[in-house]
Amino acid sequence: MKDKTPLNKSSQCQTRIVAIKDTMSLLSGKWKVYIIGTLLYGGKMRYMDLMREVEGIGTKMLSKELQDLEANHLISRTVVNTKPITVEYELTEYGKTLEPVINEIMAWGQHYRKTVFNSDNTQE
Repeated sequence: MKDKTPLNKSSQCQTRIVAIKDTMSLLSGKWKVYIIGTLLYGGKMRYMDLMREVEGIGTKMLSKELQDLEANHLISRTVVNTKPITVEYELTEYGKTLEPVINEIMAWGQHYRKTVFNSDNTQE
């Protein structure tokens, strides 16, 4: 019997595992991909506009998720000197590189719904 290195212990696999863990950590949770997708297709948005678009999210959770996304350079936050002060959020150029990922998640979800539930309905 040959002593073989397990697949997940190979250097190539370890590199991939680290990259997957990093990605999952950045996009983890119920809301981050939803927020990114909203900004991707909606463009620059104010806080209250995001609250309306991201159905079901609370104010504290939206604030936390926006802070996390900003800290990870996926979105930018701009304070506009208006009365009252307006805060706008938009994807950074780096955040926009997630578009193919978001599109693939959407396509997979549509295929899943059609295959498993035999439905083209995109609403729950």
